[in-house]
Amino acid sequence: MNKLGKQTIKFDSPPTITEVASIVGPKESQGPLAKYFDKCLDDEFWGEKTWEKAESKIIKETVNMAIAKSNIPSSDIDFCFAGDLLNQCISSSFGLREINIPFFGVFGACSTFVESMCLGSVFIESGAAKNVLCSTSSHFCSAEKQFRFPLELGNQRPPTSQWTVTGSGAAVLSKNGNGPFITHITPGKIVDMGIKDANNMRSSNGASSF
Repeated sequence: MNKLGKQTIKFDSPPTITEVASIVGPKESQGPLAKYFDKCLDDEFWGEKTWEKAESKIIKETVNMAIAKSNIPSSDIDFCFAGDLLNQCISSSFGLREINIPFFGVFGACSTFVESMCLGSVFIESGAAKNVLCSTSSHFCSAEKQFRFPLELGNQRPPTSQWTVTGSGAAVLSKNGNGPFITHITPGKIVDMGIKDANNMRSSNGASSF
């Protein structure tokens, strides 16, 4: 593992993305990427009483799907790196409490999933883990309640306002495999763009992997 420049890390033995899974909400299932998702939901509640509980169910089922597709027993997964947009990462922590895997809560807003893959890759490269689970989730309705205007208020949204994804993605990373590989990671820097429009607020930090 070598550091290139100020931000990039190059792996000597690149971790493999063994398997991935995704579940999305109704709006996402109407888009051009619908055929690539493992499951598309018909409603935002998915049989739960609250949006937060629905989000916990979404990440739980997505993670279970990724593990099942990988054919790696959960007992052989060393660590879980996961997070969401809510306070104390409640969706991921409540949704994943039953998998019984050592858990690192990650909060990076829009970068959470890639950030978890960056951290998981470092653990694998260092020899601290052979298999790690990386996941994130968000829910438009629960995010609106926390960051902008609760839907119960009935506020009018501008046609160009940003929509938070309802869905979850998960990946299993392994020390050995045939690829695709994570060869480099580049953590982002915090940049304040001075945006004050609550309908157009995006993540101010980021990370990338290759």
